[in-house]
Amino acid sequence: MGDSRIQQPNSRNCFVCGVENPAGLHLRFYDNGVDEVTCDFTVALKHQSYPGIVHGGVIASILDEAGGRTSNIGDYNHFFVTAKLQVRYRKPVPLGTPLRAVGKLIKRQGSKAVAHAEIRSPSGEVLAEAELLLLDAPPNVFTPSEVDEIGWRVYDDLG
Repeated sequence: MGDSRIQQPNSRNCFVCGVENPAGLHLRFYDNGVDEVTCDFTVALKHQSYPGIVHGGVIASILDEAGGRTSNIGDYNHFFVTAKLQVRYRKPVPLGTPLRAVGKLIKRQGSKAVAHAEIRSPSGEVLAEAELLLLDAPPNVFTPSEVDEIGWRVYDDLG
């Protein structure tokens, strides 16, 4: 990847990025400082649907996180909510295989953003993709003052 990747924060209990969530995916995300987020990962057996295949809800969660994180590139205390997530499952997403999630910011205007996310095979084939409409998180949902409470920080000690 090179030196242009910037590690994004994780939280303690998020299903996708939570470092302490025993049922979670424990994913780490990186961005290019401009408009793209990536994450290299392998899904474990505990997130299976049919034998050898990742559950569709887990796929949607990864796409949601990869696309959503594009809205806070450059300001990691800028939080969003997903207003719309439209997923297209192209091919079965395999368990136990190195995969890559890529989120791309398409447009940001005021309190709204549009992003695209993909899960790619080792050869780069798109296995699943999503279009996202993102909105700034309303203050009654979450505020930047709560970042310590959720453990929102870069964890250097992750594997």
